[in-house]
This record gives sequence, structure tokens and C-alpha cells, in this order.
Amino acid sequence: MKVNNKSDLITAILIPLAAGAISSMLSGAATSYSSFNKPSFSPPSYIFPIVWTILYILMGISSYIIYSSNDLGKRKALTAYALQLAFNFFWSILFFGFSQYLFAFIWLIGLIILIIIMIYQFYKISPAAAYLQIPYLIWCLFAAYLNYTIYTLN
Repeated sequence: MKVNNKSDLITAILIPLAAGAISSMLSGAATSYSSFNKPSFSPPSYIFPIVWTILYILMGISSYIIYSSNDLGKRKALTAYALQLAFNFFWSILFFGFSQYLFAFIWLIGLIILIIIMIYQFYKISPAAAYLQIPYLIWCLFAAYLNYTIYTLN
């Protein structure tokens, strides 16, 4: 990946990091996770900020690759990116802030669909940008399973 504009790359990385941080603060995720009845496969709470930080950085790098391309489809791809990031932002608020576990699960299914659409749009422009999103998709699939299980236990 050739970086043409370092400030654009930094901005692209900071956008999802800021979205995640603000969503987490608004939802109270850090304090409420410990109060759930959780399945045995549930990761310890300290894992989540580490994983999400890595995923947000990968999202930012991926979006920068698309943003800096000359492809005519980049606007459509970045729109899909922005939409999934908005869904991502509100999931924590629905799940942790409002304790709407079933609705959050349904919302998360919508997010997963949007991630798949985004990956497809990114792939048409840059396979590398699409591949950077695969860990995010896998984590969200795991999160959906975890979300549903927490819904059934609480």
C-alpha cells in the first residue's frame, strides 16, 4: 500500500476509532458486560477493547485504500462503509445501553449483511481492502452468536 497522504490515512483510522470510543462511552459497555449471565465461551471483558481497536484500525486502513483509489465505484463503496459503521455505532447502545438483546441481535444481523455488501464493494476496487475487513466479519459473526446466547440466558 502506497500512502499518498498521511493525514488522510490518519483521519481514516481515527474515524472508526472515534466512532467505537464514543459508542462505548454512550452505551456503558465496560461496566454492564460483567453483570450478564454469559456462556462459557464468552471472552473476558479485557479482550473486547483490544480486538475492537485492531478491527477499527484495519477498517480505517481499508477505507483509506478505497478513498485514495481512482475507481469510479469508490463513492458507492464508501457509502456502504459509512452505513455499516453507523450500524456498528448503534449496536453497542442498543445492547449495552438499552439492554435490548433481541433487537440488538437483529440489528447485528443487519450489520453483518452490510459488512458483506461493503466487502463486496471494496473487493471490486481493491481485494486487499476487502481482505482487511474479513477479521471484522468473523468477529461480528462471533458477536452475533454471543449476543443471541446472552439474550437466551438473560
